[in-house]
Amino acid sequence: MKLLVRNLARTTTEDELKALFAEHGVVESCNLVLDQETGKSKGFGFVEMPDIDEAATAISSLNGTKIAKSKVRVKAAE
Repeated sequence: MKLLVRNLARTTTEDELKALFAEHGVVESCNLVLDQETGKSKGFGFVEMPDIDEAATAISSLNGTKIAKSKVRVKAAE
């Protein structure tokens, strides 16, 4: 299941994001969306988790939590 993670702090790295979701299950991939000109995070990214139950647990556990002083939003990507 592909998850959309929004409102990330611009300082959050892919490794930090992957580690956060790995606490809830297997993470297949993790991609931060970067600004092409600056190379810096745009504040959102995608996480792929192959197990739907683990992904649902990650959504319910992480949606609305503060990560690096930013209240993140996590949902299934459309």
